[in-house]
Amino acid sequence: MKIALGAALVIASALPRSAMGAEEMGDAAQRVPEILVMARRRVEDVQAVPAAISVVDGDLIERSYTVNTAQLSLLVPSLNYSSANPRNTAFTIRGLGSSVVAVSQANDGLEPGVGFYVDQVYHARPATAAFDFVDIERIEVLRGPQGTLFGKNTTAGAIHIITRAPTFDWQAQGEASYGGYNFFQARAAISGPLVADKLAFRVSGLATRRDGVLRNVTNGTDQNTLNNESVRGQLLWKASDALTFRLKGDWSNFKNECCTQVYLRVGTSLRPAARQFPALAAGLGYSPPSLNAYDRLTDIDAKLAVDTNEGGVSLVTDLDLGYATVTAVTAWRFWNWNAANDRDYTGLKIQLVQGIPSRQDQISQEFRMASNGDGPLGYVWGLYYFRQVITGRPISIYGPTAAYWLIGPTTGTPPVAVPSNLLDGYGQDGRTRFSADSYAAFGEVNLKATDRLTLTGGLRYTIEHKVGDYATTVSGGLQTTVPALVNAKLSILRPQTYGARDASGDLSGRGNISYQVNDGIFAYASYARGFKSGGINMSGLPLNAQNQPVLSTAVVRSERNTTYEGGLKTDLFDRRLRVNLTGYYTEVRDFQATLVDSTQTVALRGYLSNIPKVTVKGFEADALAAPIVGLQLRASVAYANGKYAEYPKGPCPLELQGTATTACDLTNGRLSGLPRWSATLGGDYALPVGSTGELLVHTDTSWRSSYFGDPTLSKFTLIDGYNVTNASIGFRAAKGWTVTVFARNLFNSNYIQNLTTQAGNSGLILGTPSDPRIIGATVGFRI
Repeated sequence: MKIALGAALVIASALPRSAMGAEEMGDAAQRVPEILVMARRRVEDVQAVPAAISVVDGDLIERSYTVNTAQLSLLVPSLNYSSANPRNTAFTIRGLGSSVVAVSQANDGLEPGVGFYVDQVYHARPATAAFDFVDIERIEVLRGPQGTLFGKNTTAGAIHIITRAPTFDWQAQGEASYGGYNFFQARAAISGPLVADKLAFRVSGLATRRDGVLRNVTNGTDQNTLNNESVRGQLLWKASDALTFRLKGDWSNFKNECCTQVYLRVGTSLRPAARQFPALAAGLGYSPPSLNAYDRLTDIDAKLAVDTNEGGVSLVTDLDLGYATVTAVTAWRFWNWNAANDRDYTGLKIQLVQGIPSRQDQISQEFRMASNGDGPLGYVWGLYYFRQVITGRPISIYGPTAAYWLIGPTTGTPPVAVPSNLLDGYGQDGRTRFSADSYAAFGEVNLKATDRLTLTGGLRYTIEHKVGDYATTVSGGLQTTVPALVNAKLSILRPQTYGARDASGDLSGRGNISYQVNDGIFAYASYARGFKSGGINMSGLPLNAQNQPVLSTAVVRSERNTTYEGGLKTDLFDRRLRVNLTGYYTEVRDFQATLVDSTQTVALRGYLSNIPKVTVKGFEADALAAPIVGLQLRASVAYANGKYAEYPKGPCPLELQGTATTACDLTNGRLSGLPRWSATLGGDYALPVGSTGELLVHTDTSWRSSYFGDPTLSKFTLIDGYNVTNASIGFRAAKGWTVTVFARNLFNSNYIQNLTTQAGNSGLILGTPSDPRIIGATVGFRI
């Protein structure tokens, strides 16, 4: 039995159960399925691709109630996901890709090193990965540099989501789920012919609702709610046996009372005791609503909201020439963002308003030709163009407590008393615009030197032009002409106007050698060089000792990634057991990171910088077994040892920050955001119940060891390891309907998803606690 999990036009060759004989069906059910992927832009068996790939099919996504990229990381141990809110989303593969881990650290001038693709279309903004999945055929997670064929800054890897395509037979499916915290989700899809064998359509939709999991004791509301919708429409036109067009339009919305954090802990620094959280809070008679993050209590007093949506249109054209297939992928996409945050995370009126309403538009065009068949010479070559424009409006307004909390009772030399209302109403308003144009030519050739030995080589040359303009003004607060007080206000927010440009071009590529030892064992070794173009600081520049913007930090250098990898892919015991092993070593020069200037009063102003050298080495093992009819077991483990190999001038951890701290040597420190060990276990069992249907049992569990949640590697930002387990049990009737009871976070594990250091470096650490256990039920149908 073969499961074809390729692009839209790859047709599944798996027979429906009704078309199989009992003996054939039982034999197929006892084997690990063969999976076809397009990791190299043409259809291949995943076991014959010389690369580390994790494939999660649509059925597993639905059985595990995996609804977004955050939950996908629970099924793929080498994938790590952190999102303080959708704009500040980071996903990494093997610890590389992005270092955004806190609110307000996202920077429009930097692109992630993990490419995010949906139906062959690149999504430039990580925020789009926060939307819910709908009607998914499969997801490929490609580990390691993918720049040769995927390009566009995929130095760490790529996530490629393939949606279900229109069909020429009528299909319909739907389900509705209800659970704790008033969780409700409805999904539906319908597909069928409009013109027999010529024109087919597919329409899919999803809606998700859930009450907040954090209780605000100030206003009595529940926060961090869910309120999402997605819809997608598609047309598939077979103009001839050789020419097909797939047109797709989609829209997703995320409009929630979200996303805040709660008290996690208080760290200590070298600052005077009077300028640290215990003394500051005591001076105002303030205490957090709870010292236990898992009480899930907050007392923020500013507006909290996220209103974001994205969508677009794409056209994929395939022309089969017999010896090769020519593909054109044309797309336009947009992303809108607006949010309100309480950046002090307390019931104190330190910051009243913070946000950056944004709009992003992108267009992309790809042409490529890929050889057909399994001849001695295979190839892919193509051209690619991409353009994006992002505009933003950074807004901040401070409140009556800000001067006390952020500046203190006196400022300057000689000391000048600070009026309590110095910053009341003091704020920033601005305009930003970032544009990027990317051009690339690429090609890869596979040569079968013998029946078992294959040599592969590929190159991609990319040229990128980026332009950034940033302008902000400040106003409000106490009007004063006292120099010390004026400078104190400017240390919080300073008007900045600058423009920056970056033009870069570089060659990336890969080469590998693979050997088919026998029908069940495939070995390979590879070398890859990735390139990630330079970035532009689009969140304001850090200040020097004279309280002036450091213009030299406006542009960060290109990042270069070199990876050595070896792997073994095996199908054993008559394909009842699949075990894949991978070992790798990666060295990154000028690693691009979003850092926080620890010397400034407002600690959460992130800016871009280069880390001279980062290394990651490790291994991965994936196993899939089908020991008896109806039972499938999965296991994956990943070990990654990442470190700052050279980082002599890094940001200082909280415990080393003082009034004159400038930089700290973080060389040989652990790479932040990367657990040393990650593992997943899972299983599915389908037990026939006479001729009426099947009893379905699913479970999956994920474990991660501890890791640092901040690039400074402060001991106060260590996130403890955790385990989370999900399970479901249900009945699928032969007539097509299902009833399922499910549990997300079955054992109610408490863990921290991400953390933030509070503005002002008072030592207060905030965290986003895990979602509590949710138990619910689902009814659905499929015809």
